[in-house]
Amino acid sequence: MDARGRGLVALCVTEITSWGTLYYAFPVLLGPITADTGWSSTATVGAFSAGAVVSAITGVVVGRLLDRFGPRGVMTAGSVLGALGLAAVALAPSLVAFYVAWVVVGAGQAATFYPPAFAAITGWYGPDRLRPLTTVTLVAGFASTVFAPLTAALVGSLSWRETYLVLALVVAVVGVPLHATFLRVPWTAPAVRPGTPDDVARAVIRSPRFLGLAAVMALAGFGLYSATINLVGLLEARGAPLGLAAIGLGLIGAGQVGGRLLYAPLSRRTAPGVRVALVVAVGGALVVLVGVLPGPVGLVIAVAVLAGACRGMHTLLQASVVSDRWGTTSFGRVNGIFTAPTTVAVALAPAGGVLVAELAGGFPAGYVVLGALALVAGAVALGL
Repeated sequence: MDARGRGLVALCVTEITSWGTLYYAFPVLLGPITADTGWSSTATVGAFSAGAVVSAITGVVVGRLLDRFGPRGVMTAGSVLGALGLAAVALAPSLVAFYVAWVVVGAGQAATFYPPAFAAITGWYGPDRLRPLTTVTLVAGFASTVFAPLTAALVGSLSWRETYLVLALVVAVVGVPLHATFLRVPWTAPAVRPGTPDDVARAVIRSPRFLGLAAVMALAGFGLYSATINLVGLLEARGAPLGLAAIGLGLIGAGQVGGRLLYAPLSRRTAPGVRVALVVAVGGALVVLVGVLPGPVGLVIAVAVLAGACRGMHTLLQASVVSDRWGTTSFGRVNGIFTAPTTVAVALAPAGGVLVAELAGGFPAGYVVLGALALVAGAVALGL
């Protein structure tokens, strides 16, 4: 196995670890945190969302650093920040300190989640990037499958603070050495002089097409992620018991993996603009269908799994749309700016989906609204 292959394997492991510890552990620990501290669920989730917003903002700076220095130092530092941030979360004596800790975690997320991994793979593999991009997202798609039950098992015998200390240790002993050791693939920093990468990147970022596609991906991301993460509420509104609703939510993960497997053949048969519009619009239509179907519950779950497949494809669109449209010049910087709105939209999706449902008069009507947002995004994408 060459250096690229070893780096790819390392990224597969670290993406599971980073997503599992810095993201998917929190929903499992929310109840124990609020029960122990007396903080409201809204305030506690607000800290988590604040970290995600910081991740989006920091991602712009991370993109510049990736272009200049490559992924090894950036992602190693991200793992260090992630570990320190989780330790600070565990030791936070007050809600204010809890918020500050999640800001640190957000900075770690920016340097360890998909965007820097996508930048690394794009730089290493160039035109052959689709297969390794798919591989990483397929493997990382199981982060919740691994870490949600692991976190639940830990908090069953430890306090939530001790659980977060264990997770911080996992980031430190897995993410830091793997990033430092195996991301040694040669990296050539782009020259910055008039008429070359820096000017090209600036022109791309300021173009109406770039801004339009960033808005499309963010709007679609909010609609698709809100619909999938709030599926339990929708299924309960349709009369499903909690246990069956939880199974339905778990099957969404299988749908995402299936969608990512289908993305490669889809990309070979469609142009970039058509691909974005198709995935987003079909996903939106399926979310609307989930909202209007009265039952049976099994059919509603089946349609939701198909919507989950579109959400899985949305992740690969996010990984490839910049390089497909504008090439790989200053990819870290351009992609960091491109993905920032989507990162914020996804961070707001859990609470935003509930708010939309409340304003619409319930989850079924809320799903129609969320699907309509994605449909609008798909229609706009056709013109870009």
